[in-house]
Amino acid sequence: MLDREEYVEQAHFFGVLRERLKEQHPMQDTLVLLREEILSTTKLPMAIDFLASELRHSGMLSTAMARLAHYFTPFQTYVMSEAENDEGRFDLVVALDVLQREAAYRAKGATAASLFLYEFEVLCRNRLSYERGLDAVAADPIFDDGWRTWINTVRRQIGIVEFADLLYVRSETYRQEQQQRGISPEEGKPMLFGDREGRIARASRQKDPLLLFSALHRQLGYPPVPRPKPPDESVQMVPQLLRRMNRLESRVKMIEEEHRGGIDLEQFYGPSDEEKA
Repeated sequence: MLDREEYVEQAHFFGVLRERLKEQHPMQDTLVLLREEILSTTKLPMAIDFLASELRHSGMLSTAMARLAHYFTPFQTYVMSEAENDEGRFDLVVALDVLQREAAYRAKGATAASLFLYEFEVLCRNRLSYERGLDAVAADPIFDDGWRTWINTVRRQIGIVEFADLLYVRSETYRQEQQQRGISPEEGKPMLFGDREGRIARASRQKDPLLLFSALHRQLGYPPVPRPKPPDESVQMVPQLLRRMNRLESRVKMIEEEHRGGIDLEQFYGPSDEEKA
């Protein structure tokens, strides 16, 4: 776990990198400029130097982040690697937005439960690999052994058991209901979520999982997960209008020529063989 100022600077780093990337600035030049902006009392400037060096050699940031495992979390590395995967559909701008919001939330004092829900929702909404993604989540130092055991259980049972049920049976709501029935809680299975999360999960069973995420986001206050934006069709409107105008002008000219005495078809012929010779 890093100090708060490290996460504050990470949030600034990922946010500025996302904005410069949207403006088509070269990433290498952006890293050089960000190196001067970042607070020098943190370790991020040294990490940026290593990122810039790896970017020049391999063209990727995720490989450098993997080698800086003491600074960047496995989840951050996994998100960046998916964004840099040429065969995937995960946009790099969205990935940087995910990392910026996560770092800002850590700086505010994120809890293990809310951070897990944010990262798990990132995997769901962007259709990333549950197996590799949850392995990366479990390796985060914010989660203890009890959390890692449960996250591995989720990785094995997701798609078979409803996520609302997986969350509910590890909440204080479930423990209280079991005690009211005279059933003692199982040893070695700590309750990872509070009563509020448990009640939300119980109310969301057999419903769309997106409704569960929306309710948890509203109640717990963790950052909204970035979503891919549909392409802006207005960018293509001007070229399309120009092509239509050209076609209309051609038709108007043909109509005018027809009224004047007929259309000269020779203008559509290619050069004859004699002219080519």
